[in-house]
Amino acid sequence: MILSFGPFAQGPSAGALALGIPSLLALACYVAAALPGERFSNGLRVALLAGWFAHAMAIVADITGLGREVVGARFGFAPALSMTLWLVLAVYEIEGRFLPLPGLRRGLAALGGVAVALALAFPGELIPHVASRWAPLHWVLGIASYGLFGAAVLHALMLSRAERQLRTKVLSLSEAAPAKGVPLLRLERLTYRFVAAGFVVLSLALLLGAWVANPWRWDHKTVFSMLAWVVFAALLAGRLAFGWRGPKATGWLYFGAVLLLLGYVGSRFVFEVLLHRQPPL
Repeated sequence: MILSFGPFAQGPSAGALALGIPSLLALACYVAAALPGERFSNGLRVALLAGWFAHAMAIVADITGLGREVVGARFGFAPALSMTLWLVLAVYEIEGRFLPLPGLRRGLAALGGVAVALALAFPGELIPHVASRWAPLHWVLGIASYGLFGAAVLHALMLSRAERQLRTKVLSLSEAAPAKGVPLLRLERLTYRFVAAGFVVLSLALLLGAWVANPWRWDHKTVFSMLAWVVFAALLAGRLAFGWRGPKATGWLYFGAVLLLLGYVGSRFVFEVLLHRQPPL
């Protein structure tokens, strides 16, 4: 369901440099941003932002096929993770301009670095031609749903941490109060708005995938993606009908996110890394 568009080159070339240099720059910036040192928080935040821009340049170079002779769609678990983390970081950078998001920089920078490194190590499979002109839209919707649910999981983790601090009262009142971060109710609304948006986009991706698939196959990708859709539908229905909140709701969110991750990234990882062969598209 998920891929990044772009060329794949074996060995050094202008295209490989166009993709490799921004990726290495992004990796260096992410590593710097993941270092401890709150005294230099402004500089570390600049490093994270620079890594995000370099990451974007690498994705653009891949999408446009800059310097490459063959342009096509590149399938792979690592490119999917790379673009998903880039979208999650985009949400973090945008929200960070308006809301306090403490304690996330180092973890997100580390995840961004891992995603870029994996994309360099496992660049995926080039498919120069697609069977349907609607297939790229299906792939874009799939990537977007990964990013939206990734943002939802990020907010759910923040919500769970804030609720845990308030329940245990291990920290002082000034440290545990949500005023230091995002107010709990606002954070909860943001979390499930991302879930609802991701559910809509995932639904469109699945419908379009069923339309363009020829022939339709009940493979691992399809089964796990459909199971994730059912879990997210149950979560939204449970919140609407029964007011699900707290650990019960976030548990459903985490479960659905894991199923969705297994649907494309997990199955592609098994084929590409463990079995050393390309799965059917």
